[in-house]
Amino acid sequence: MFISSCTLIQDMFIAGTDTTSATLEWVMTELALHPRVLKKAQEEMRQIAGNKGKVEENDIHQFRYIRSVIKETLRLHPPLPLLVPRESMEDCVVNGFDIPAKTRVFVNIYAIGRDPEIWQQPLEFNPERFEGTETDVKGQDFELLPFGGGRRGCPGNSFAMATVETALARLLYHFDWKLQDGVDAGDVDMSEVFGLTTKKRTPLILVATRNQEFGFKA
Repeated sequence: MFISSCTLIQDMFIAGTDTTSATLEWVMTELALHPRVLKKAQEEMRQIAGNKGKVEENDIHQFRYIRSVIKETLRLHPPLPLLVPRESMEDCVVNGFDIPAKTRVFVNIYAIGRDPEIWQQPLEFNPERFEGTETDVKGQDFELLPFGGGRRGCPGNSFAMATVETALARLLYHFDWKLQDGVDAGDVDMSEVFGLTTKKRTPLILVATRNQEFGFKA
């Protein structure tokens, strides 16, 4: 029992860190390609956290725009392109489609996040689309299901979001970021490697400059 419990915890931790690292890379990629969004995100967090030299947990809970940035990234680049498959227990009809019993069903959240019938200008990275809305990633809003929903939803949802928010906040608070000299936005490879997680085909390379006003303090 102890061994199986440890294995379960290990599997959850590995899965959480793998998807989290992929999401962080996509967030930083989109921010590097959209300097206006990057500037707005940094201004929000630096105003809230002040120049005390660190970002605290209480500060992170107040970062509304950063949360919108993460949601928009998860919409365009969900950690898992397909949710864990479901199997219908009995004959049913969903949106006019007849689904026989014992049919295995895959939910394509990658396609849902880019569906023009759901999202205006779906291929545009626009965190402002979430401002003033209650749309969240907890599985209650079917247009945004990066972690699934219901009893089969990802158990690491809260852990993943907390990790991404904390890491991103500290990266953006302490450092200024830009593309390498001679590299334009159009040069950045946005292709994906489809597998268990949706990762960038080409690793992101950015130049980080430590911000003197918001540097580390003991």
